[in-house]
Amino acid sequence: SCALLQKPALETVRSSLRLLNASAYRLQSECRKTVPPEPGAAVDYQLLTQQVIQCAYDIAKAAKQLVTITTREKKQ
Repeated sequence: SCALLQKPALETVRSSLRLLNASAYRLQSECRKTVPPEPGAAVDYQLLTQQVIQCAYDIAKAAKQLVTITTREKKQ
């Protein structure tokens, strides 16, 4: 429970959750761009792929931060 976390840990959790939320929202937005707004519209799949990879990386980073802080708190 967040109520049991010390202040620095709580701030790390909040920061990680913000990154996770923002990255997931961005990933959803980038994936929507794979469907052209109109038939025949150009889609830059190379750029989209790079954006999706970056979003996935940020999601993994946030998840790792959450696992690390949770594991550290359980050991204390």
